[in-house]
Amino acid sequence: MNPFILIIGAGPAGIGMGILFKQLGIKNFGILERDRIGSSFMQWPKEMRFITPSFTGQGFGALDLNAVSPTTSPAFTLRKERLSGEDYALYLDLLAEHYDLPIREEVNVTSVEKRGDRFVLKTNEGDYEADAVIWATGEFQFPNVRPFPGAEHALHNRYIDSWRKLEKGHYVVIGGYESGMDAAVNLVAYGNEVTVISAQERNGKKEADPSLSLAPYTWERLRIAERTKRLTVIEKTKVEKIYKDNNGYTLFLSNGKQMLTQPQPILATGFRSGAEQIRSLFEWGENGKAKLTVHDESTITPNLFLIGPSVAHDQAIFCFIYKFRQRFAVVAKQLVDRFRLSHDEEIFTHYANNQMYLTDLSCCEVKCEC
Repeated sequence: MNPFILIIGAGPAGIGMGILFKQLGIKNFGILERDRIGSSFMQWPKEMRFITPSFTGQGFGALDLNAVSPTTSPAFTLRKERLSGEDYALYLDLLAEHYDLPIREEVNVTSVEKRGDRFVLKTNEGDYEADAVIWATGEFQFPNVRPFPGAEHALHNRYIDSWRKLEKGHYVVIGGYESGMDAAVNLVAYGNEVTVISAQERNGKKEADPSLSLAPYTWERLRIAERTKRLTVIEKTKVEKIYKDNNGYTLFLSNGKQMLTQPQPILATGFRSGAEQIRSLFEWGENGKAKLTVHDESTITPNLFLIGPSVAHDQAIFCFIYKFRQRFAVVAKQLVDRFRLSHDEEIFTHYANNQMYLTDLSCCEVKCEC
């Protein structure tokens, strides 16, 4: 048997998975991308930068935080520490070319159906069939635009090309996590006044896990923005609805107050899982995440795997590249064993030696004494 494996998405997860297959010697696979390689990163606001710095630490047990394979480093390739979206898209494109990955761009998967033991994927190019599917569509293309009534009147930060292009005014940013604070500091930098409405308390319980707290890079920029006296943060407060009329936008807050703003509010309420495109093929938890086996496989659809920032297991959240890249080898190992694929077993050892093969999820608790 020579099964065919399809990876859907050519972002960091899809490219990283493809590189691992190439290194293992697996040839019968393909990658489908509905736009271009790394297209989500090309759509970032011009000012946005990775909150995880890049530094070439290979050889000393410290892989570049933003690398998707053990022997590559965006810091080395691009000679940059703080990567823009365009920078990272270039890195992914260079990897795809270097490893000669079998990618078909501008192929939009519109549906996935399981017929017997095989998958049938309908696309704008016709039908594709596969024995296993690895879903790697990420989250950026799926903004959470309707978190409360009237949210459609706000502008989600995913649709901002550059903060410089917005007319000067007093902006309200809804959401106090990374994307909200990124919006705020950039708007302040361009001379605007900004009020952030955050459900969280910035100086509340201090979490060591960057998935649950603001990154140091964000804190540094916030301190600069606060010195301008043009940034206000309203904490432990939610926006419950937005009403739009000729006077502007009225925000109804959970503390019982109302706020009127003239510029369109900025919605920084995060993103949804790209796996929702094939929702019926996954079981879903109350946290909005797909339920997965210990091998990141759908619990109800055999041979359908999820990789990328939407992967979560109990308290282990894999939303950063340096986290979710550690699960590529878990999926690959399951596939080579299940289908008895000929492969180079030493590659798994190589990935494990470079902190890119995480099987023990009990060790994911992040603790810092100081």
